[in-house]
Amino acid sequence: MAAGGGPGLAPARPYELVVFGASGFTGQFVVEEVARAAAGGDLRGRWAVAGRSREKLRAVLERAAERLGKAALVAEVAVLLCDVSDAGSLATMARQTRLVLNCVGPYRFFGEPVVEACVENGASCIDISGEPQFLEGMYLKYNEKAAEKGVYIIGSCGFDSIPADMGVLYTRDNLKGTLTAVESFLTVKSGPEGSCIHDGTWKSAVYGLADQDSLRALRKKIGYAPVPVVGAKLKRRGFVFYSRELKGYSIPFMGSDVSVVKRSQRYLHTELQETPVQYGAYVNVGGLGSVIKLMFAGILFLLLVKFSFGRKLLTKYPEFFSAGRFTKKGPTQKQMDGTSFTMTFFGEGYSEGQDPQNGKPNVKICTEVKGPEPGYVATPIAMVQAAVSLLEDTA
Repeated sequence: MAAGGGPGLAPARPYELVVFGASGFTGQFVVEEVARAAAGGDLRGRWAVAGRSREKLRAVLERAAERLGKAALVAEVAVLLCDVSDAGSLATMARQTRLVLNCVGPYRFFGEPVVEACVENGASCIDISGEPQFLEGMYLKYNEKAAEKGVYIIGSCGFDSIPADMGVLYTRDNLKGTLTAVESFLTVKSGPEGSCIHDGTWKSAVYGLADQDSLRALRKKIGYAPVPVVGAKLKRRGFVFYSRELKGYSIPFMGSDVSVVKRSQRYLHTELQETPVQYGAYVNVGGLGSVIKLMFAGILFLLLVKFSFGRKLLTKYPEFFSAGRFTKKGPTQKQMDGTSFTMTFFGEGYSEGQDPQNGKPNVKICTEVKGPEPGYVATPIAMVQAAVSLLEDTA
């Protein structure tokens, strides 16, 4: 969501940024990452944590201080009491800072009050939502007011969907010619301890898939102009297919990557007259055994997600229905240490001087984005780097 013009923010705000939901599973890792970024910089002593419990917030700061070897952290960082169900407390938080890092999800249930408080009180907001309905709903409702106030509301600023969005731009910038289509393939590798994801992400997926019809209606209401297809049309893949390049089976990626990349490409085309890039996102799932397990789990998931009692079952027993991939406890530190991701981008386009509206693509490119464990190591890094960029270069 863009913000333009506006009078800027009053210098009287005591905090550069506040981590809201700091005691949540992801929030505690974001706190550690902010503490790293703040060491010796402009943020030092000028940021705060916010949430419902003073004891839990202090415990998060103590844990971060211990892990980073920064004994003074607890004394340096302010603690704000704030509840997503209390609009007054959200407004008070927003008035005290230039930027809120919102770690309270699922965002479809808890995100809007934070966005509203930030826009009304002149603070920018960054979240790590992988939920297209939330992202586009907030755009429809608050974009104009955010622009009037001169603030930014930036969604999907974590693993969903910075590697995808920046990866497509990086691929475009490295092709000598005109890039017209990209497919990305995500591969997650885990160590001997295995890997899993906290069930907050699972809940977002359950309710997001159950509500696909409202996303279509929302997009119709926004009235997006269709983005022209330049070059050969990118073919849609099946639900399961064999990738020769990665020598394994892949499935479509169910996160917000395609939505986010498409919005960026629409903006670049309509505002900057750049050639839009078609995009497809996939996940590498491995061998045939993994595919068979996934198909059984996927069919059961899609059946249950349609009904209220099915959604209750899915959210109550994430570990059972996801074959251990999602748990209420989330991954251990050892699991996170042993996990990494690679996102491989296969692009095609037209060489310099070749008209992309005529003939077949004649150049190809392959790029990679690599990083640590995606959910709780890469995501806080992405979120905090975006925050630092925004604070340093608000224009």
